[in-house]
Amino acid sequence: MEKAGIPATHICTVTPISKTVGAARIFGAQAIPYPTGDPNLSREKEMARRREIVMGALQLLTEGNRSVSGESNAVFTD
Repeated sequence: MEKAGIPATHICTVTPISKTVGAARIFGAQAIPYPTGDPNLSREKEMARRREIVMGALQLLTEGNRSVSGESNAVFTD
């Protein structure tokens, strides 16, 4: 998508794999079985958690390619 000029953030649980395939923006997710949430939370907390993950990924899009790790891929965890 990036090569086509469409910016994207990859929300994933295993960030090293995303790095090897060349994802430009990587946002670390919750856990492998539930990457965008946590079913052990109450309904209200679960919705807040989902929002945190999505908003973090969107923020990565708006802030450009800054990198936490100092590498070419921007990797963020919440």
